[in-house]
Amino acid sequence: MIEHIKNLDMEVLKFIYDNLHSRLLDKIMIGVTSLGDMGLIWILISVLLMVSGKYRKAGIMTICALILSAILANGILKNIIQRPRPFFENPLVDVLISKPLSYSFPSGHSASSFAAAGVLAKAFKKYRFYVIALALLIAFSRMYLFVHYPSDIIGGAVLGLICSEIVFHAFGYIDGKNSR
Repeated sequence: MIEHIKNLDMEVLKFIYDNLHSRLLDKIMIGVTSLGDMGLIWILISVLLMVSGKYRKAGIMTICALILSAILANGILKNIIQRPRPFFENPLVDVLISKPLSYSFPSGHSASSFAAAGVLAKAFKKYRFYVIALALLIAFSRMYLFVHYPSDIIGGAVLGLICSEIVFHAFGYIDGKNSR
């Protein structure tokens, strides 16, 4: 089973690398992935929300989800699982960004993006499509740039969504009511 997933992962990456790359898309994906570096775009959105009294709680919840996802993905799971990055398996691939030094599974960019998007999509239903689209785009950029396998992305996304749910429930219970 694991061997099948590894083969599928590499086939998807090869398809993306062989069929979707262009000079324009290379530049766009480098920019998109940089939005997710250290959760930058999500931290910026959170800070803007916290400045407003009306949306402060949503901003704080987003920061909490980001912190939880960073601890679980980058601090714990990557170091337990220790999966090498895809560019180690195929060293002939031209990696367009600085090669990450950490392990591959789960994707920290995906975990943080979906942790933040999970909170923001629930807090601001009107903007749900945009935050989820941004999270998906950041996650896809990691495969496009050949620094994560599809299963890393899926694992990070699931972890991020779990973190957003944990934060929603924690804040709901702190307020003395259910979060829904």
